[in-house]
Amino acid sequence: MNKTKNFLGLVTAILFGLCQFSEARKKEEIPLTAQGQKLLATYTEVLEKLRTEIQPSHPQVDETKKAAFIAAHAAVVEVPVPPNPQKLKNGPRRYAPSNPDYAEAQTKALLAARAILADADPFLARDKLHPELVKCALISHATPRGLAEYAQQGQEQEAIITSLLANESLMKQIMEMGGAYEGKYGEAMEVYTAIQKASKRSNEGFYQRWALAVSLEDPEREPTDSGLSAEELGISEAETNSDEANVKLNAADEMVELYLSYEKAYKDGELDPAFDSLTDFEFRFVFPERWSAADAAWMRKMMRNYRPDHIVNPDYKWRYCGIVKTDVPYTSNATEARNAMAEEHKLSSMQSYFLIGGICGPRAFVGKLSTAAFGNPTRGARQTGHAAMARWTPDGWTTVLGGPWAYNSWRGRSGLDFVLETKARKVPIEYMKMLRAEWLGDAHGEESVHTMDYGTGGGFWKALSFYKKLAIVEDAEIEELGPTGEQLAESNETTVEEGIPQIEIPEKDKTMVFAENGTITIPVAACSTPESTEKVRFMHSIDGGVQAHYNLAGKRPELLRYTVEVPAAGKYELTSKVVTVTLNGDFLLRLNRRTMVDVKVPYTMGEWQRSEPVTIDLKEGRNSLLFTIKQPNKGLTIKDFTLKPVSH
Repeated sequence: MNKTKNFLGLVTAILFGLCQFSEARKKEEIPLTAQGQKLLATYTEVLEKLRTEIQPSHPQVDETKKAAFIAAHAAVVEVPVPPNPQKLKNGPRRYAPSNPDYAEAQTKALLAARAILADADPFLARDKLHPELVKCALISHATPRGLAEYAQQGQEQEAIITSLLANESLMKQIMEMGGAYEGKYGEAMEVYTAIQKASKRSNEGFYQRWALAVSLEDPEREPTDSGLSAEELGISEAETNSDEANVKLNAADEMVELYLSYEKAYKDGELDPAFDSLTDFEFRFVFPERWSAADAAWMRKMMRNYRPDHIVNPDYKWRYCGIVKTDVPYTSNATEARNAMAEEHKLSSMQSYFLIGGICGPRAFVGKLSTAAFGNPTRGARQTGHAAMARWTPDGWTTVLGGPWAYNSWRGRSGLDFVLETKARKVPIEYMKMLRAEWLGDAHGEESVHTMDYGTGGGFWKALSFYKKLAIVEDAEIEELGPTGEQLAESNETTVEEGIPQIEIPEKDKTMVFAENGTITIPVAACSTPESTEKVRFMHSIDGGVQAHYNLAGKRPELLRYTVEVPAAGKYELTSKVVTVTLNGDFLLRLNRRTMVDVKVPYTMGEWQRSEPVTIDLKEGRNSLLFTIKQPNKGLTIKDFTLKPVSH
């Protein structure tokens, strides 16, 4: 009996509070000023009073059930590492449901947890002590020292913390959203306050939830080049030349710029149709993680012009990010050449990725920004020796261009831990019970369950909250989406057969227009067979009409054939309305089956522009024009061709 007690005591000590290491990222502590020391004492006192009030009120737990759970949860840590004889970088994972030993240990622990959760359910289902639990959890996550380090900076910062800790409804909203990243509540509130000052809309409704969510997820955004001029930023020339300005925005200003840019895009109808129906938690991930408002605006405009088919793709898994498959080929050893071209043409990093492609990193960057630019939630998915992305769909989250959730992590959190939360949140009432169990752990000063070593460690209530999430998902039978485009992670070849979408083209979009001055406008869909193929895709334009895209896919070139009835013989100036995102996209015209004409296509950086005019001789009556893209084809979007008589 004593041996059993000693064993359980040892396990409890290891798991529940005496752990010497934490997976949370450690940072050097900021020295506290005299005022900081006073603030630390104040916040510590508030936390201790809350814990003293909460601890006696927690549910009583049967000691036998508790011991069984502690032992079952401890056994999870002892699961052996699966063998990996082929030394695959995506070999079997230790803490993953696909590992039979782990699955068995986790199942036993879940069974033991259910017995306790059933007893605790009446307490977890009530609002009793809810405000106290919320405030205690927030201060615990932030830590009294973390709050003091922020608040000691000045009266404004101290006032932000004081206001937050006095706002019961805001604290509740914050903690139900998942809290501030890395416990940086002061920084998050600074961003949130700045957004609310800049936009009246952000003070109410879904705008407010959106503004708060992005502030919590990105409280200390790394400043990036804004992409805007000093004048547009309101910075003087002297400031521009100073080390402090350098035409960069600080964290709060950049988040304000992002918010205002996205608010305008939303009002203009440019964001995803599901944007305003996202949950509070999903709103956390609607801004691009490392790209500026200018980058996002460019991506939106470029795709609306160049590849609108990706914007309306009914397959949400590939909506927006499908542009990686079509326009950012997997290409090794491309960095040096790409950077040289970007410097020559004064391009942003994002614009440069479309020139010649790149390996997994650039493709993941394009995939994330193309999706986030339209307000569709995304996050990174770092894997062993590989960069992928994760994204939201109405059916759940999926990894794209990479392996399953067990193989990825981001910002100190395993993919399995993240996707478990997304699934459990689909049952709000039960998820609130999970939060209260987790907050009880904060009231007892417990360590959190490890976010990287999936489902291991943590104090008693914290561990129970993890198993509550598992129970929610199991009881609701919530399915998990598998990876998307895994075979394209480091390849341009897919083993998945994809159909070729066809569109209905109104007769007016296939009809040539003859102006009184003799100019002839030939819609791109006025060709002999306006049907999409592997190489040529017809699609509806965002601004009306039809456009065609000559794409990277396909083994052989294809022709667009036109027959034009010309009223008078003579010389005509030929131009085409085009969009390009890369260089060297010239095409070839074969006139009346004899004359070959080179048509120079400009690099338009995603804007609509007319090609350089070329003069051709047309005969009266029927003329045939055959267009094709010259090798190497880099992708070209065409709206129409214009024939304008050359005056003598």
